[in-house]
Amino acid sequence: MTTEPTLEFLHPKGWKPAIGYSNGVAARGRMIFTGGMIGWTGDCVFEAQDLVGQTAQALRNIVAVLAEAGARPEHIVRLTWYVTSKDEYLSNLKDLGLAYKEIIGRHYPAMALVQVVALVEDAAKVEIEATAVIPD
Repeated sequence: MTTEPTLEFLHPKGWKPAIGYSNGVAARGRMIFTGGMIGWTGDCVFEAQDLVGQTAQALRNIVAVLAEAGARPEHIVRLTWYVTSKDEYLSNLKDLGLAYKEIIGRHYPAMALVQVVALVEDAAKVEIEATAVIPD
């Protein structure tokens, strides 16, 4: 089994560049799906109360779950983000980008972001689901 991802990033001709995400990704291999990861530790403790800190922890949680299947961040093909405040997200884009790059790297899968009224854990500000594909 190869460990290098065989991904095709999909960008229609004539479209403006996608910044920080991909419009689509085609992949073949073993699929891994995470549950929604929030910004608490493996002991279910929120160490950060802010969106950036919770996002960093949620991304670390995704990386840890993927590692259980032998996957790495570059195997991620899709992320779905649920945030409780679009305004807080938009006002922290730079710091969110830095945290993302530190944990995931310069790998930009297909992504969606949705503002929600609340998450199940009252202290949670973000929940992220991931899909990864380990190549055949």
